[in-house]
Amino acid sequence: MNTPEIKPAPKVGFVSLGCPKALVDSERIITKLRAEGYELSADYQGADVVVVNTCGFLDSAKQESLDAIGEALNKNGKVIVTGCLGVDEERIRAEHPGVLAVTGPHQYERVVTEIHNVVPPAHDPFQDLVPPEGIRLTPRHYAYLKISEGCNNTCAFCIIPSMRGKLASRPAGDVMREAERLVTAGVRELLVISQDTSAYGLDLKYADSDWNGTALKTRFFNLTKALGSLGVWVRLHYVYPYPHVDEVIPLMADGHVLPYLDIPFQHAAPNVLKAMRRPGTQAKTLARIEGWRALCPDLAIRSSFIVGFPGETEEDFQILLDWLREAKLTRVGCFKYEDVAGAASNALEGHVPQEVKDERFARLMETQKQVSAELLTSRVGREIEVLVDDVDEEGAIARSSWDAPEIDGCVYINGESELSPGDMLNVRIEHADEYDLWGVPVSSRT
Repeated sequence: MNTPEIKPAPKVGFVSLGCPKALVDSERIITKLRAEGYELSADYQGADVVVVNTCGFLDSAKQESLDAIGEALNKNGKVIVTGCLGVDEERIRAEHPGVLAVTGPHQYERVVTEIHNVVPPAHDPFQDLVPPEGIRLTPRHYAYLKISEGCNNTCAFCIIPSMRGKLASRPAGDVMREAERLVTAGVRELLVISQDTSAYGLDLKYADSDWNGTALKTRFFNLTKALGSLGVWVRLHYVYPYPHVDEVIPLMADGHVLPYLDIPFQHAAPNVLKAMRRPGTQAKTLARIEGWRALCPDLAIRSSFIVGFPGETEEDFQILLDWLREAKLTRVGCFKYEDVAGAASNALEGHVPQEVKDERFARLMETQKQVSAELLTSRVGREIEVLVDDVDEEGAIARSSWDAPEIDGCVYINGESELSPGDMLNVRIEHADEYDLWGVPVSSRT
């Protein structure tokens, strides 16, 4: 009897660009592919086809995506494009006519179908070929948890709604079941992400959703509280400062979820905020931050700002610097304004010269560096809990509750090379600089 020929599993190369939300899209596609028997290739040469998951938020990000597509075409030749830049198929094909297919953001099934057309699966799929939590691109001990797609805001500089659509929340029960699978698989930190996390559930009118036989409202506070019951770190990203955000601060003060809010303030000058179509006034925001800290003194606030927005005057920029000194945010990122094709801000008057943008960027970052150094110096002598991310011959690199992976600072534990990624322990902080902390263990790892 002839033994059937066993064909090697088809291999897919994957290039994932952009934000954590795009990373989650990549994980979902890869999970589906692995369930169908595909393998991932570590290089272009070993891949039967390459998928490039693009970013299209800024013109610089678009160019990075186009360059990545070109590199994949040069080194492999068979390329499928997906992600946010996929909404501009005409531009992609004008620059790279050799791409096999172009799909838009969160079009998981269509991406898989296009892969089937190029390299069919070697055999029928079996779901047990992948773990219950799916395939992830993050380390084993932390994971991004996407709770919604799209956005209802109309910020002048942003085209996300035109690419990803209006707010579309996942039912709370579905989110919680995914979170439970991740925790069961060893995840010790859940990073909650979406385009507008605090708007979660608005589109579903906060409908009840079944979770383990109980009704759970599809609402920001209810979901946050439920996630906090899982016994792992829960970190909230992309939180607009709507009034109901106040409700989660007591959860942070009680240790239910991490005392960390990622809020994209973008600016502080009223004229600039109005031109950006951003809600709220920063004077009121300062009062709210003061109230939050009164309830939860350890609260860390991360934010991002845009300098050089059309019409931004030197007076506007000084208002922003003064606001930063008063707000004393824990972590700050800054972007120099760029025109983005399709954004309303392109048509505004008073575009700021590039050299002025560069100079304002440097001044903002220097101002925040001084704020950050003062805040971190106040941590010296304290005992805090940390989560280990990496270990080498010099010791361990960890994070505190104030630090999100890859965008914030680190806690260095020199000489502790016996620790492992995912370990949690208490350390006493002995030194600080502008962005990072150094500590020594005061408890055993868990």
